[in-house]
Amino acid sequence: MALPGWFGSLWLTRFSRPAGERPLWRHLLRTPPKRILEIGLGELTRTERMLSLVGPTSDGAPIQYVGIDRFESRTLTDPPGVTLKTAHQRLTPLAKVQLVPGNADSALARVSNHLGVFDLVLVSADGDAKHLERSWFFVQRLVRPTSTILVEPAPGRPWEPLEAARLEALASRTVQRRSAA
Repeated sequence: MALPGWFGSLWLTRFSRPAGERPLWRHLLRTPPKRILEIGLGELTRTERMLSLVGPTSDGAPIQYVGIDRFESRTLTDPPGVTLKTAHQRLTPLAKVQLVPGNADSALARVSNHLGVFDLVLVSADGDAKHLERSWFFVQRLVRPTSTILVEPAPGRPWEPLEAARLEALASRTVQRRSAA
């Protein structure tokens, strides 16, 4: 793992910008993941820093990273982001990368059976709330009891952990809506 020194860790967890990402850096330094799922990549600044920080696992295997984003299908109201090709070019040297284009719900519905389980799931505030609401059922299938889910409540706000009970409630609400339709 490519851990920074004492000073680098202090800077990253206490003084780095944006301040809302500091809880994410603390978690990564405390519990380095081997498999990461990120919903909503944005401009890749956070993703590149995160993958550089965790680096290869202790046994030398690369981190497995799956990113879900709209990429080229972003609308004018969406936050800025990168193209699928640019994301591949920038992230491939840092980890074993699989990028899935599309909205969170449709992309997870397509690939969730093939992904396996993740140690860390990041849900960015960049995504559409309607699509994110329908994706919790699939997210629930991709985590185990030891997995951590961090959610960004609003752009720039600190990342917050999503408890298992809350995830179950969100996922069951999705199932209830589907059965009512």
